[in-house]
Amino acid sequence: MPLAVYILGLSVFALGTSEFMLSGLLPPIADDMDVSIPRAGLLISAFAIGMVVGAPLLAVATLRLPRKTTLVALISVFGVGQVAGALATSYEVLFVSRVVSALACAGFWAVGAAVAIAMVPVTARARAMAVMIGGLSIANVLGVPAGAFLGEHLGWRSAFWAVGGASAVALVGVVTLIPRIPLPERRPRLRGELAIYRDRQVWLSIVVTALAAGGVFCAFS
Repeated sequence: MPLAVYILGLSVFALGTSEFMLSGLLPPIADDMDVSIPRAGLLISAFAIGMVVGAPLLAVATLRLPRKTTLVALISVFGVGQVAGALATSYEVLFVSRVVSALACAGFWAVGAAVAIAMVPVTARARAMAVMIGGLSIANVLGVPAGAFLGEHLGWRSAFWAVGGASAVALVGVVTLIPRIPLPERRPRLRGELAIYRDRQVWLSIVVTALAAGGVFCAFS
């Protein structure tokens, strides 16, 4: 398995840690920002909204852009979002930083998956996706508890700095190890990409996934 695939897994680890770590940081954030815990919990909703909006929009917006360049831009924006969150002096700034981070996160997922399977033979595509998605599993098992630990002992901002650092490492890996993936000769068209939403099975999958994810987020937050 190319090392570049593991770099994508590391990137997803940073993305996933940022996405879920707020579940253990709500009390100190609420106290520092002088807001109620339910209002602090809206920061989790902000990230979710950014993901919902960003995934289809950025998938379409980046259809004809070089994939490596897109990944570099997205992980950079995500890292900046973490730094902005760490430096936020108001709830509103922190809220915006979460939305921006989520937009970049959603775009990275979409493009990163395409890059992961493009770097390996057809027979290894499932393994490549497993490595990439494994970053999210590790984020839940290790990243989120680590964020809560940092938040308790060094302040909630330290968790954002840590994810920002992981994003910087991922950025270096993307720049140095991800190859330039040639775009297909037949460029995808927006109408063709959106046609998938006419399939009822797609909508059924979306609804089931949304309900499952909603249950998880309710338990976390």
